[in-house]
Amino acid sequence: MQAETFYHVYNHANGNENLFCSDENYHYFLRQWTKYISPVACTYTYCLMPNHFHFLIRIKTEEEVLAFLKMRKPTLQGFETLGGFTFDKAISLQFSHLFNSYTQAYNKVYERRGSLFIPNFKRKEINSDAYLSAIIGYIHRNPVHHGFCKQIEDWPHSSYHTLLSEKPTQIHREEVIEWFGSRKDLVNFHRHMPQIADKSLLIDFEC
Repeated sequence: MQAETFYHVYNHANGNENLFCSDENYHYFLRQWTKYISPVACTYTYCLMPNHFHFLIRIKTEEEVLAFLKMRKPTLQGFETLGGFTFDKAISLQFSHLFNSYTQAYNKVYERRGSLFIPNFKRKEINSDAYLSAIIGYIHRNPVHHGFCKQIEDWPHSSYHTLLSEKPTQIHREEVIEWFGSRKDLVNFHRHMPQIADKSLLIDFEC
């Protein structure tokens, strides 16, 4: 993953298992996301569903990521000092910490063993303005696509309601609203997502 680049990040539970079985599971995952991913990436939209999740993020600058790593490891002078520890590996390691910490807590609560997530989470670079708009709508519409609800606003575990609210949030809300123009424009965009999805940009994301 490259610095200052937008990515659509997503992953799925192993087999037919679920990642989230209670409201507390959803809330805990977001807390762990804040702990492990917020230091290295800005989050713009997300959606958590019982067996998979989607996020739109932008990787922070190399200076910001290195500052975070140095805070954790004061002796660190550069990625090279760790023997091949590249920028991409630094970001991937944070995701590994996220998945491992959540899995350990989940396994303890539900008395299970073994991995919970499919190995090697998926990431797709966002390489155009149209793609960026489309993926925001796709992420929020995903619960409707999978039959978890009938309307985008019915699903409680996404950033859609957060973007429309005034409550404090870790989501980069103002940037998303500015991207569409206003909250009203954001809502109108999502209402027309079925037509936008048919026009080509929303390919099969495997989730």
